[in-house]
Amino acid sequence: MYEGAIQDLIDELGRLPGVGPKSAQRIAFHVLSADPADVNRLATTLRKVKELVRFCTICFNVAESEQCRVCRDPRRGNEVLCVVEEPKDVVAIERTGEFRGRYHVLGGAINPLEGIGPDNLRIRELMARLSSGEVKELILATDPNTEGEATATYLALMVKPMGIAVTRLASGLPVGGDLEYADEITLGRAFEGRRAV
Repeated sequence: MYEGAIQDLIDELGRLPGVGPKSAQRIAFHVLSADPADVNRLATTLRKVKELVRFCTICFNVAESEQCRVCRDPRRGNEVLCVVEEPKDVVAIERTGEFRGRYHVLGGAINPLEGIGPDNLRIRELMARLSSGEVKELILATDPNTEGEATATYLALMVKPMGIAVTRLASGLPVGGDLEYADEITLGRAFEGRRAV
C-alpha cells in the first residue's frame, strides 16, 4: 500500500476491466516516470473521449455525432440487422468485411446474477426498429456464452411472431468466448454458416 495520489491512481486503474492490482501498480508507476507531455496527452485524450463520444441515436454504437459511420453509410442495406452486445463487437464484425447490413447494440446481455434483465438492455428500441417492416432478417450475434445464449433465445422468442427470419452465428466461435477476441477468418466463417434459431 502506498499513500496519497499514487495509491489513488492505483485504485482507479484497478477499477478498469481486465486490470488487476499488479497491472494497476505497474501502470501507475509507468505514469509516474513518464514524460509529463505523454501524461498530459493521455489526460487530454481521456477528457476528449468523455466530451465527444456518445451513442448513435439509431443503433447505439459509439459515435462522435448523432449517428455512427455505419448508420450514415447509404451503401448499407436495411433488410438485415445484426444484434450485438457491445460496440466492440461491431468492430470485430466489421473487420471480417462479410457484413453489409445495419447493427443494433444492446448494451450488454441478460445476466440475472448481475441484476441485468431485458429492461436494462436496448430491447425496446430494437423492437421499435423491427416494427417498421423494413428488416427481413435479424442476425443474433451475441457472445457464445451463457448470457449471450440467454439473450439470443429471449430475442428469438420476441421476434418470431413478427415474421422476421431470425438467425444466429454458426459454429466456429468458441463457447465461453468473446467476439472481440475471435480472428477474422473464424468470425467470417461463423457469419457465412449462420443458422435459424
